Formats: sequence, C-alpha cells, structure tokens
Amino acid sequence: MASKLPMRMKPVSFACASRRSLSSLASTSSVCRPNTPLVQRQSAFRPRAVLPRSFRRSYAEDAAPQAPQVILSPAPTPKKRFRFLRTLWRVTYISLLAGVGYTAYTVWELNHPPEQLDPDPKKKTLVILGTGWGSVSLLKNLDTENYNVVVVSPRNYFLFTPLLPSCTTGTIEHRSIMEPIRNILRHKKAKVSYYEAECTKIDYAKKIVYAKDNSEIKGDNMETEIPFDMLVVGVGAENATFGIPGVREHGCFLKEVGDAQKIRKRIMDCVETATFKDQPAEEVKRLLHMVVVGGGPTGVEFAGELQDFFQEDLLKWVPQIRDDFHVSLVEALPNVLPMFSKQLIEYTESSFKEEHIEIRTKTMVKNVTDKFIEAEVQQPDGTKKLETIPYGLLVWATGNALRPVVKDLMTQIPAQAKARRGLEVNEYLVVNGTENIWGVGDCAVANYAPTAQVAAQEGAFLARLFNTMAKTDAIEDELRDLSAKQATTAGDERNAILGEIRERQRQLRRIKQIGPFQYSHQGSLAYIGAEKAVADVSWFSGNIASGGTLTYLFWKSAYLSMCFSARNRILVAFDWTKAKFFGRDVSRE
Repeated sequence: MASKLPMRMKPVSFACASRRSLSSLASTSSVCRPNTPLVQRQSAFRPRAVLPRSFRRSYAEDAAPQAPQVILSPAPTPKKRFRFLRTLWRVTYISLLAGVGYTAYTVWELNHPPEQLDPDPKKKTLVILGTGWGSVSLLKNLDTENYNVVVVSPRNYFLFTPLLPSCTTGTIEHRSIMEPIRNILRHKKAKVSYYEAECTKIDYAKKIVYAKDNSEIKGDNMETEIPFDMLVVGVGAENATFGIPGVREHGCFLKEVGDAQKIRKRIMDCVETATFKDQPAEEVKRLLHMVVVGGGPTGVEFAGELQDFFQEDLLKWVPQIRDDFHVSLVEALPNVLPMFSKQLIEYTESSFKEEHIEIRTKTMVKNVTDKFIEAEVQQPDGTKKLETIPYGLLVWATGNALRPVVKDLMTQIPAQAKARRGLEVNEYLVVNGTENIWGVGDCAVANYAPTAQVAAQEGAFLARLFNTMAKTDAIEDELRDLSAKQATTAGDERNAILGEIRERQRQLRRIKQIGPFQYSHQGSLAYIGAEKAVADVSWFSGNIASGGTLTYLFWKSAYLSMCFSARNRILVAFDWTKAKFFGRDVSRE
C-alpha cells in the first residue's frame, strides 16, 4: 500500500497547482511537492487537529527567510549628495538672472526719460556752478520741482576722477568715465536749465552771476547775466604750482580729460623719439625718464599705471627701450600717501621697489625747464643739496589753487578777508558773511581734506537741506493761510482749523530737526601697480588696513560701485576686460 501512495498523490499535486486559494495551497504544500520524503507526504492523512500545527510550522519555515526583505526591512532610499553645492548653484544663477534683469531695466530706464514739469516762476531760482562731485551729488538728490534750477559749467559732463590715471595709459577709455550732464538733468522731475559757459563773476550785492561762452563756436550773445535767489558755488580748484617757474609751461597736469589725453600723447612721443635713428644714448635716457611730482593717491596711481604699461605692453612691442625706461616719484614730504597708515606706506614703498619705481622723498622742486628739473634734496645728515633731474615726461600732481571767480567773490565779502585756501563756510556749508550762498568741494574750506568723497557728501547734505527748506516754506505758507482763515470762522469749523494748525506746527518742528554737516570717512584706496592696491577702510569703530592682489579686486569693485550710472559701470568693466585680453593700445592718439 505504501508503494502505491506516490501513484495516488500525482493527481492530487496537479489538482493543487490549479487551486487559487492561498490557504488550500498552503495546506497541501507538503503533498504537492514531488520530492517530499514519504514521511512528510503521509502527513496529509493525519487527523484534522494535527494539521493546523503542521501548517503553521511549515508556513513559518517557508516565510521566515523572506520576512526581513519584504515586510520588516524595506529597501533604503538613496542618499542625497552634494545638496549644498546644488543649492549654491541655484542661488548663483538666480542671482545672475536677477542682476542681468536689473541691469537691463536700469539701461532701459536711462534711455527712456519721463516727461518733466515746467518751471514755476513763483518759486525761487537756485543757481549751481560747476559739474564736479559736489554739484552733481547735489543735483542727483535734489527735488527739482521745489526750485527753478539753473546749472552753469564749461564742462557738460561729470568726470569720475579716481580712474583718470588709468586713461593716461589706455587701460580705460576716457568716455567710459564721463557721464553727460544732460543725462542727469533729463531724469529729474522738473526741468533744469543748463548753460555751457564759464562763470566769470559773482555779484553778491545784486545777486547776479555773469557767464561767458568760451567754446570755439560762439553765438551772438557771448556773455549773459543770470539772477539767483540761492547760489551754490562748486567750481572746484586749479592745479597749484606754488609759484615754481616753468611748471605750467613744461609740466602736464592730471585733473581733466584733456590732461589725460595730453599725457598719453607725450608718453608715446617720448618712446618713438627715443627709438629714432642715431639718437644719442644720453638723450634716450632723458626721453625715457618719466617723472611724477606728488606722492598723493593721484601721483602714486599714475606711477603704478605707467609702470604697468611699460611692463605689460611697451616692453612687448618696443623691446629696445628695456634698459632705459624709468619711472621716478618725487615728493617733498618724508613719505608718500601721508593719509594712509604707516604699514601701508611701507608696503607701497616696498612694492614700488620691486616694480623698479624710484621714490625720491624729501625732494622739493625749485625750477622746471623743458628738459630737466632742479630740485632741492635733503640728505640723511640734514643738509640740502641741489640736483638736476632730466626728464622726458613731467606730470605735476600736487595741491590745489583757487580759481579767479572764487578769489573775486571773497573780496566782496568782508568776513572772507582772512580766508586763504578757499571760501570759509559754517556747519551748514553757508559761506561765512552771506545768507544765500553755499560752497561745496575744493573751492570751500570745511576743515576736511579736499577729496571727491568729501565733496560728494557735502552735495548730498545740501540736497537734504534744500529739500527740507522747501517743505518748511510750504508748511509756513499753509500756516499763514490757516491762521487767516480761523480768524474769520467760529464754532466747530474754527476748532477744526486750529487742529490743522497744531498738526502743521508738529510737522514743522520735525522737519526743522536736520543737523549740521558731518563728514563720514569711508576709507582711502590707491592702486600701486602690478595688480596690487592698498586700502585703509573704516569698519565699525576702527579701520582695516590691507594691501595686495585681493585688495586690488576690492579696489576694482569699489570703484565700479561708485561709478555714476550703469552705463559707466558696464563700459569700465568692458575696458578692463579688453585691456586684460588684448593689451593696451600703443598708438599715439
């Protein structure tokens, strides 16, 4: 009988395969397996009471190996890697898109000025002389709808002077740092009149400005009179020669665009003349000796730019001048950059030594001829010696002097009789001895250094002051009208008018709380050549002094941010990129 059991179990196994019930399949699993031992196959004939325990054992044995994989241990999720880098990339390209969008909108807005209000003859006439740092900062922040504004200047553009030394060597094109004054005035709320003319005289008693057209093409009316109620003098200063003979005749200044263009031509003339056939050796050395007088930021930056021009471009295209080209910096004081900290001065001097720029301190120029300088040099023992310094190019970058129109105005005001360096002003920049004349920039003396940073802050302060004065006048007019009105009314209407008067008086007290001018020094920057710069920057309660290549990148970013418009920033950045990839142009013009 036992031998016949397998034959009887075959149909049962085929029948089990066709069943869909999981419980039925499990209960017959031991019978359905053809290779199951006989003892296990006989378990199918056990009593029903034994079958559940057998089923539980066999089910547990079969399911146990799979339980950790299917039920108890789900497949682990893959780790997220480089999450920080992905986030940084997203922030970067979103910032770039936002920057591009903002720049595009700024350029579009610059090229699409809005309609302007016509001048109101009932309002006061504010005349602004000059288009320098102080005057343009004033115009930029002034609400022109409060006044009839008139601008008089022989220069119809604003010049970003800190980058002017870079124009002398072709690192930056001069038009990249010029902003037309009409671009500025056209974006004001109310129309502003501009006259390209030079102020020849200010009549303080009559409140009249005399302006003369000095352009090459002159009309029938070459001189005119401009009356004013309020006057801002921001005509700047001239280059100071300290009465040294020959400086104005033979030297080059570095204050205007024309000066940079003249220096550029003179550099290339010296190089080309030095390479002329059969030129004597002594003459070659003289022609290729570039002398810069003045150890301030302008002189130091020009010396650094000039040495860069020689090392990176001239030496490549005119290699025969290798041994004779030489840059010297002459300063009467014991050191250069006197406004910087001692460690930055030492760093600048050591960098100049590495770049082969000669620094001659304690050297005072006494006379200038067309080929050499006579200078008094203080020796280490304290004695003084007169030396002759031959030169091919002389750049004079020292000091400021008063313009004739400022000197004439000072003679008309008794309180300015003792003034020597410029118009003396009070804490609100009002010219001492006057009530309606203000002075900003290099032509005014406010106990601060004559820098662009000071002039810009003075102009912004005057804009706030004038805006406040306009609001004050408007409120005072309203108070007069309300006072007259309440005198003829009674009852609730009069009480309402008195409430308005009290509110206007509170507004007037808040507006009049503007304090005197206070200069906030943001720091000093100077480029020293070889892609290095020095910076003495204010930071909270102290200063941060740094120098090197990273400071040079900060110098670039700071000057880009200070450029007047998006147009200037784009052009300057493009010029830097062009000079980096293609070099500076060595043509004469």
